[in-house]
Amino acid sequence: MFRGVIHDQHGADVFVTSVTGESVRIYPMPVWLEIERKLSNMPANHPSRLKFLDRVNYYGQVGELDSQGRVAIPSHLRDSASIVGDVRVFGRIDYIDVWNAERFAQKLQREAWTDDDALRLSEHGI
Repeated sequence: MFRGVIHDQHGADVFVTSVTGESVRIYPMPVWLEIERKLSNMPANHPSRLKFLDRVNYYGQVGELDSQGRVAIPSHLRDSASIVGDVRVFGRIDYIDVWNAERFAQKLQREAWTDDDALRLSEHGI
C-alpha cells in the first residue's frame, strides 16, 4: 500500500533515518530534500539544527524501495529501534514510521489520549 503511494507520488528513492533511535523514519527523497532546504535557511550554528542533523545523519542513509516496497535499514538503526520480530508500519502524512510492535504498545500506554488532544485536533477541523 505505502509503496504504491510513495513510488507514484515521489519515486523509489528514500532517506531512511531516525531522530531518537526509537523508531525508523522513511522519507520519500523529495520530502527529505525539502526538509534539508528548510534547515539550510536556519543559522548554521543553531543548536536545534545541529542536534537534529547529528541524529538524522548518524542513523541515516539513502535507500531505494525495491519492487516489493522494501528498503534496507542500517544495522545500527535496526538494533537501536529493535526492528526484529513484529513491527508496525505507520503512514505519517509525509513519511513512514516503523516501530517494534511491543515498543509502540508501550509508547501508547505512556502517552495517554486526552480530551485536550481531541480539543486541539478539533481546532483544526479534525
